[in-house]
Amino acid sequence: MRKLYFGWLALLLPAGFLNAQTLTRDEAVRVALKNNLGIELARNIVTIAGINNSYGVAGGLPVVTGSVSDQEQSTSLKQVYANPANNKSSNNAFSNNLSAGVNGYMLLYNGERVVTAKKRLGAIETQTRQQLSSRALILVNNVLLKYYDIVRQQSYARTLQASIDAQKQQLAIVQAQQSVGLANNADLFQSQVDLNTQIQNLQAQQLVIDQGKTDLLTLLTLNPDSAIVVEDTILIDRNVKLADILSGVQSANPDVIAANQQITINQYIEKETGALRYPSLVANAGYNYSRTQNSVGFSLLNLNYGPYAGITLNVPIFNGNIYKKQAQIAGVNTKNAQLVRDTLLLNYTSNAVKSFQAYTNNLQQVETARANYELSQKLLDLVMKRFQLRQATIVEVKNAQQSFENAGFLLVNVSYAAKAAEIALRRYANQLTY
Repeated sequence: MRKLYFGWLALLLPAGFLNAQTLTRDEAVRVALKNNLGIELARNIVTIAGINNSYGVAGGLPVVTGSVSDQEQSTSLKQVYANPANNKSSNNAFSNNLSAGVNGYMLLYNGERVVTAKKRLGAIETQTRQQLSSRALILVNNVLLKYYDIVRQQSYARTLQASIDAQKQQLAIVQAQQSVGLANNADLFQSQVDLNTQIQNLQAQQLVIDQGKTDLLTLLTLNPDSAIVVEDTILIDRNVKLADILSGVQSANPDVIAANQQITINQYIEKETGALRYPSLVANAGYNYSRTQNSVGFSLLNLNYGPYAGITLNVPIFNGNIYKKQAQIAGVNTKNAQLVRDTLLLNYTSNAVKSFQAYTNNLQQVETARANYELSQKLLDLVMKRFQLRQATIVEVKNAQQSFENAGFLLVNVSYAAKAAEIALRRYANQLTY
């Protein structure tokens, strides 16, 4: 695989970073995926969906319950019969009612609603996994962009440092010429002012680098005050094919897959809602125990116990067409899910095409910008030699320095833009490795 390699992008490390930890691109991605709180939350959601994906939650397993009740009560009793000799009257008579039972029931048939619910739960679990993959892709995309942005900012600093070196050389030449009476104070002062300005620009650029590292550490959920060293180059893969990216968008993009899963989920909801209009058959069985003891009255002890079994058939006849309306609404929701999927696919396809256009255009610009950078470097060297021979002025040197800086900035900018477009294409096609 052919790649463009720009070794000049690496910045000479400041002395303060010699003891700092070097952070590679792959390590940054690994740490971000390990520490990110949003990723951890998405993992928990996947775990919940996996727990819910069972026949028990779908309603396909037997339900068994047990109950015990012991009731003691005080009653007043008065019984009047045809034969007055049988009349009874009692105050504060105690009675006890003890009952216990184990009951179970199992759904035998309800229009395959349980089977459909189990499939829906499985589709939800798959969807949450795709949503986790989407969140991970976005995080990796952001980490890579920030990482390579630091590389870009460091290359800015190196360009400024090279310009400072040239400025120092110019100042030394002016001081040497002044010592023999070939230069005046105006040239000396201008050279010193230009050098101070360049040093100040480098200091400002170092602030941009430090803040970029803080942003990266925040993405990695690390201490923002940590010292890190980013040593890397921008490697651009020249073999990205639009057809492969578009195929990946349709078949591998986690957002598109999750949208397809939502269509499937809504279709299962349609079937579940439609099953409400079918009869349901339930088998039930259990064992009951009942004991009632009275201190007075006609019955002093009543004891019942034993198993039971039965079948219950429920047939929905009419409920104001509620189930029918619910089924119609579920059908509309399925169509809406299809529209969301189609819109998402269209947007991702459009974005992929635009990113590929930016990718190819910036690759072309890289070649021109690299040639221009090499020419500007040669021009600066030539002008410095002419200045040393008093064949060029300070203004010409300054113009050559400015051309060198602009060429360096342009080269790294188009390199970063091409890499950013490549990262976007990989994300759309789910080809980012992590």
